[in-house]
Amino acid sequence: MRKNILWLATLLFAIPGSANSAKPYTADVVIYGGTAAAVIAAVEVAQSGKKVIIVSPDKHLGGMTSSGLGFTDTGDKSVIGGLARDFYHRIWAYYNQPQTWKWEAKTAYGNKGQGTLAIDGANRTMWIFEPHIAEQVFEDYIREYKIPVYRDEWLNRESGVTLHDKKIASITTLSKKQFSARVFIDATYEGDLMAAAGIAYTVGREANSVYGETWNGIEKGVRQHRHNFLILSHPVDPYKTAGDKSSGLLAGISNLPPGNNGEGDHRIQAYCYRVCMSSNAQNRVPFPKPAHYNAADYELLIRIFDTGWDEWFQKFDAIPNKKTDTNNHGPFSADYIGANYAYPDASYAARRRILKAHETYQKGLLWFVANDPRVPGRVRSRMQQWGLPKDEFKDNGGWPWQLYIREARRMNGIYTMTQQDVLSKKETPHSIGMGSYAMDAHNAQRYVDEAGHVQNEGDIGVGPDKPYKIAFESILPQKEACSNLLVPVCLSSSHIAYGSIRMEPVFMILGQSAAVAAELAIDQAAAVQDLSYGNVQKVLETRGQILSRQFRTKKPAVEPDRQ
Repeated sequence: MRKNILWLATLLFAIPGSANSAKPYTADVVIYGGTAAAVIAAVEVAQSGKKVIIVSPDKHLGGMTSSGLGFTDTGDKSVIGGLARDFYHRIWAYYNQPQTWKWEAKTAYGNKGQGTLAIDGANRTMWIFEPHIAEQVFEDYIREYKIPVYRDEWLNRESGVTLHDKKIASITTLSKKQFSARVFIDATYEGDLMAAAGIAYTVGREANSVYGETWNGIEKGVRQHRHNFLILSHPVDPYKTAGDKSSGLLAGISNLPPGNNGEGDHRIQAYCYRVCMSSNAQNRVPFPKPAHYNAADYELLIRIFDTGWDEWFQKFDAIPNKKTDTNNHGPFSADYIGANYAYPDASYAARRRILKAHETYQKGLLWFVANDPRVPGRVRSRMQQWGLPKDEFKDNGGWPWQLYIREARRMNGIYTMTQQDVLSKKETPHSIGMGSYAMDAHNAQRYVDEAGHVQNEGDIGVGPDKPYKIAFESILPQKEACSNLLVPVCLSSSHIAYGSIRMEPVFMILGQSAAVAAELAIDQAAAVQDLSYGNVQKVLETRGQILSRQFRTKKPAVEPDRQ
């Protein structure tokens, strides 16, 4: 009996992931995060022959790419190369199988999203897809390359990062699992590993004067998209009883002064869930009424409808099988403006409360539009034709797993990407990939203007005239802070430049490039900051990354309303 007990104890210590394991899990590279960037980075490391581990706080991999953002914001597809392009080719391969089209004929859907040739003209790609198909592609990568993934493992942000001589030696999760590596990659949307390692970062909007920009900071009166009250036929009163300040403000309107144009502040652009909806009666359930539903939270929307506004269904972007990737649109929509300021630095418990508040707000909004008799009948009846899909997010009632964290912390790295880089007004050094989407920021506040009317502020959409380079040094911390960490998601960028960089294909590109740098740092026993860019460039080019191209300059334009 005693021998059996001793044998069982030995076995438990030997099993990876055992709760009683005292030894750290060791790899060449440890990646913290479950985003698309994390998976792509891991694939790159595995392909190089080195050992990699993903430590993911998420149970489901892929971040926003597999959590509702299926109507991909790509910009110029020709600069999406490497494993990012391979991901979208694999998406195409799934949809090239007839059985994938369960609720809709492929011929009925047409060629939307299909038919974009890869750079070599051989492998076709698809950029519009269902959440579960994206997750399947990520899980295929994990199985194919036998990548160890530790899910639902949350970094101990208080004491879980051990540094020696400005290097991360190991990280420890709340479950007390310890992971050691020679190089670490923070691929989270929040930058939690970066912050826990003591690396400086920024939250909020810089003043325009900080980097000589024109679209950062507070920007009242901008109407580049249609997410503002200036598009309406007449102004909207902000008070519970119209014209009576003493009655108090309607829900969602701040009583604080908005600040002056060009000034920096602590505010960040709004978050929302990218809800996947179904119009197929066999594959949908009605929108649920949340437990803490309050119709008064949506009174402002009724006043907007009363102006004659009729764009509610504008961002029900079609994806295969009679579904949508539904995004924010209009003066009052899915974005829960002003409810996320504390999120980047909040504790896990506080973040959960913020996540729940967003879920309650957005579920309540959907139920309100589908059921409240004050909603115009044509809108209400059409809304009742939609619901949550039975075949998506099955373990979460059809609701997306991931809140769209459009922006959180941004590292103060060696090189800061700014508006001048995005608009190609300066030469960006040492490219590790390219971006091309607009500098796109959502509203950061809803306030009462000097005339006593409600307004939104913060929504920007300025498109570059050609793709731009993203600097290697923007994913590198200052060497004196940490010499073996790369940060491809919460990279060093101004608020408004990040509005362009933050697209999911770009995160995949930067994830792969960060992994290549990690491989070289290991091979050369060097700090990531001491790598020769020439060596990094050579390897990236062999991986199919697009680092620079000659483009015909076109007239700059406000980007179409996408992200």
